[in-house]
Amino acid sequence: MMKKKDFGQYADKDGELHICFLTDNDITGGNSGSPVINGNGELIGTAFDGNWEAIASDFAFEPEFQRTICVDVRYTLFVLDKFGGAGHLLKEMKIIR
Repeated sequence: MMKKKDFGQYADKDGELHICFLTDNDITGGNSGSPVINGNGELIGTAFDGNWEAIASDFAFEPEFQRTICVDVRYTLFVLDKFGGAGHLLKEMKIIR
């Protein structure tokens, strides 16, 4: 699917499937899997990890250095639907596109 760029409805306007992105959210150990919400209150991804500098966020937050590595929700939906064959679960959840 990746070689053929068969991303279906999960492709962005540029035709690509975006897998991850960075934010300057302040996270700590145990936040993996937490929702990442945009300014409109929409789920856009899940927190996956932090960069090395983010380890210090338990003591002090340095926004110019610390980053949260996030999984794009479109990739998650793609994996569930097209790769995993679990589109029926997405239909049950009535996901808004």
